[in-house]
Amino acid sequence: MHIGVQGYDMNRETRPPLNLTLLIDVSGSMSSEDKLPLAIKSVKLLINELTEKDRISIAVYAGAAGTVLEPTSDKQKIVAALDRLSAGGSTAGGEGLRLAYNLAKQNYDKDSVNRVMLLTDGDFNVGINDPEALEDFVSRERESGVYLSVLGFGAGNYNDLLMQKLAQSGNGMAAYVDTLNEARKILNDDLSGSMFTIADDVKIQVEFNPAKVAEYRLIGYETRLLNREDFNNDKVDAGEIGAGTSVTAIYELTPVGSNARLIDPSRYQQRPQPAAAANAGEYAFLKLRDKTPGSDTSRLVDRPITEKDAMGDIARAPEATRFATAVAAYGSMLRGDPYLDKSFTWDSVIDLANGAKGKDSFG
Repeated sequence: MHIGVQGYDMNRETRPPLNLTLLIDVSGSMSSEDKLPLAIKSVKLLINELTEKDRISIAVYAGAAGTVLEPTSDKQKIVAALDRLSAGGSTAGGEGLRLAYNLAKQNYDKDSVNRVMLLTDGDFNVGINDPEALEDFVSRERESGVYLSVLGFGAGNYNDLLMQKLAQSGNGMAAYVDTLNEARKILNDDLSGSMFTIADDVKIQVEFNPAKVAEYRLIGYETRLLNREDFNNDKVDAGEIGAGTSVTAIYELTPVGSNARLIDPSRYQQRPQPAAAANAGEYAFLKLRDKTPGSDTSRLVDRPITEKDAMGDIARAPEATRFATAVAAYGSMLRGDPYLDKSFTWDSVIDLANGAKGKDSFG
């Protein structure tokens, strides 16, 4: 079962101004071509998309943190500041985050999108470097209305898990950049989704009909799972959706009566009775909550998932469903997922993805 949430897009003329603080890691570990030099080239792609209403400030950190550029919309000044950067020293990432948030808050504009963007290889080894302390700091700072996004560069010492956690705690996105093409996708093609949040604390809850579904499992989202009671609690933080971006959840279902069932029937719980006529055709009931950015109160959308939504063969499923399934299968195979059907091979993934990639201008 594929659940897709699509965010509406906004164009350059109608989007709000961007108040962006770049926090760039210039420590010694960033010296290789796929790190600081690529980060600088990536930011220059972003500058091309800015308007006169947007402002950028730059902070850097190595053994210590410092401000390189006060907020400006002058593209030449921004490029000149970037060209002066070079790598050297240890990595006081926590101090850099503190400085960047202070800079962003000093120049806070309630009518703008206020965001810190961290560009790093993720090797924090001086100052605040405990992952839990960093997460706690970023979680507190998001209450100010300044969100955090993270772009990761390089390999070897890259700490993907920490970068993902920091971005989640800061109401932002995390992405890995290994080529200029990937940077173009994130900071040029998908700029709206990377920078402009249209929905806060998005939560999905699914209740399955036990008369139809014997077992289910959610594929992925281990770091995003919420307790059942958190769904209606607006104080509990959840994920954000950027303009034009989509969120996908995939469940694997075992129908009632299937030989594929893995869990024995419960000894003490009652077996489900046949569903009432009113919902006999329902597989599940979907509920979604989200908040308008800046709001403290969520809104609820719900709908049943019925036999009318089912496809007899994945070949007839929508393109988005087929591609998402290929991605989920690829991730499952990389992880050695013990529940994946052994008949599903790497070639199966490739065939499914190639048949559903749609228009792919840049290959």
